[in-house]
Amino acid sequence: MKTAFICLFISSLLFMVSCNSRSNEQTFDSSKLPRASEDEVEKLVEDFILVEDGGTITIEPLFYELKTQLILDNKKNIKIIGAGMDQSVLSFRNLKSGGEGVKIVGENILIENFSIEDAPGDGIKSQHTDGITFRKLNVTWTNGDKSKNGTYAIYPVQCKNVVIDGCIASHSKDAGIYVGQSENIIVKNSLAFGNVAGIEIENCDNAEVYDNLARNNSGGILVFNLPGLPKSDGRGTKIYNNAIIDNNHENFATPLGDGPNGNTVTMIPPGSGIILLAAKEVEIFNNQIFRNKTTGLAIASYQITGFPAEAPNWSPYSHDIYVHDNSYERTLKLPDLTRELGQLISIYNAHGKAKTQDIIYDGIWDMEISQEIESNPMKICINEKGMEEMHFTRFYLMDGEDNIESFKDYKPFQGCNVNVSTDVSSLASL
Repeated sequence: MKTAFICLFISSLLFMVSCNSRSNEQTFDSSKLPRASEDEVEKLVEDFILVEDGGTITIEPLFYELKTQLILDNKKNIKIIGAGMDQSVLSFRNLKSGGEGVKIVGENILIENFSIEDAPGDGIKSQHTDGITFRKLNVTWTNGDKSKNGTYAIYPVQCKNVVIDGCIASHSKDAGIYVGQSENIIVKNSLAFGNVAGIEIENCDNAEVYDNLARNNSGGILVFNLPGLPKSDGRGTKIYNNAIIDNNHENFATPLGDGPNGNTVTMIPPGSGIILLAAKEVEIFNNQIFRNKTTGLAIASYQITGFPAEAPNWSPYSHDIYVHDNSYERTLKLPDLTRELGQLISIYNAHGKAKTQDIIYDGIWDMEISQEIESNPMKICINEKGMEEMHFTRFYLMDGEDNIESFKDYKPFQGCNVNVSTDVSSLASL
């Protein structure tokens, strides 16, 4: 968005735009908890190292000031149990080396009932683990400068059979709850706030995200497929019965590297409820999508990022998307102008400049399937009630930034549905 018109329009609005919302809210105050002694800290570190298969690690109702990571490496059938999120706290503020506060590799691991604060990197990371349950964990940062916070709060990657239940994730400079390159996933009953991305499902197969609250993030819930990762195109995600509210927090992400996969989250415009990026086979239903100032739902291809959109066994297009029976509520706040996607939505939408949108579709499609978008080649199916009263915009971006068009017509994307199948029944009782 580099045209003189855009610059003039943005300049005319800047004096009207208040600062993006910013929050350092903490769920629990750990400052008054009794401090663990050096011996008690040392014992906890040893318990992670020495626990045998089938064992339990107990985290006492204390505030642990840790100077080293806690690592559980290649153990099976382990329980890590605290006394409660407000009672057992692991603080990594004084950790000088290593990234994650807690790192887990193993099989059939249960982690529950404690808090993690101020890890220099990720709060808790699990990798190459088959069967892991995070239950009633609170992972956060207490820094005033949020750009110094860790990247992910709860971070299972390259895992199978993942359950995240009743957790709280806040103030991550990327995603609060992030599941990447994994399969068979449930994220439920959890709260994500004050992050750049509240909940993110990335390059995953077979995920259900339900009964969660995502509020006051830059973006509430994301489903991304990024190129060049060990696991390529993920598919089969259901997002339902969530409250995705007031996600208008400033985007305080910093690039993780020079490659596009380390920069994608920096592009999220504050005020985004749900964002689909190169997503496949996604069903979104029965959600409350309220007061997200830029757009309630964005359906986009990877080309919109401007990064290279070719990789083996991967497609840049979002397709087979079924959106139905959600509730929307727009806000009077001005849409985001700090990110190019926010500028696109604010300036070029089909309902008038600086108008919040309920649903936007970038309208980028695979012309090898069809020469016209009216045939709905990417199977974008939107069957919301009251569409005639909603702000829906489909963009035309195929001829570059100087020839952008937008359209209100949603009818090509109605009267269809997509069968999105997931099977996480084996995880439902965990």
